[in-house]
Amino acid sequence: MKLLGISGTITGSKTKIVVQKVLEEVKRYYPEIEVELLDMKEYDVQFCDGRNPSSYNEDTKKVIDIVSSADFYIIGTPIFQGSINGVLKNLFDLIQPQAFRNKVMGFVATGGTYQHYLVIENQLKPIAGYFRAFVAPGYVYAHNDHFNQQNELVDSEVVNRVESLAKEVVYMQKALK
Repeated sequence: MKLLGISGTITGSKTKIVVQKVLEEVKRYYPEIEVELLDMKEYDVQFCDGRNPSSYNEDTKKVIDIVSSADFYIIGTPIFQGSINGVLKNLFDLIQPQAFRNKVMGFVATGGTYQHYLVIENQLKPIAGYFRAFVAPGYVYAHNDHFNQQNELVDSEVVNRVESLAKEVVYMQKALK
């Protein structure tokens, strides 16, 4: 089973840090699970315009293949202006909906206000519903205050949610497969 962690941003580092933490917890508790991190900063992904996926640049095609071939996901986004960012939205637009069908998704978000956690409930979960994906009941929202000066996740409650999310997505994936 392959778990793909997606850091769905090209700015900042906190989203990637939290997604990586979830992946590390999965490896700690379930060493048999293959994990991979897709950091969108590392790819030059074109804007989705409805064309055939084979006509996009190599990075875009590679990202589509990486996402489509995963068995389940940890998907992370920063929250800007009360919404997911454009990089993640573009990624969702590039992937055929059937690639996510019946796969487990866990969500991670980072942001600068404490109310931004609602984006997970009001935007990410409905998108997963459109894809007919299974959503882990828990999620991780990390505010800027949950990190220290070195950008390490230090809030104990958030660290506990990271561990819980790691266990939930694996539990659901194993139960459904």
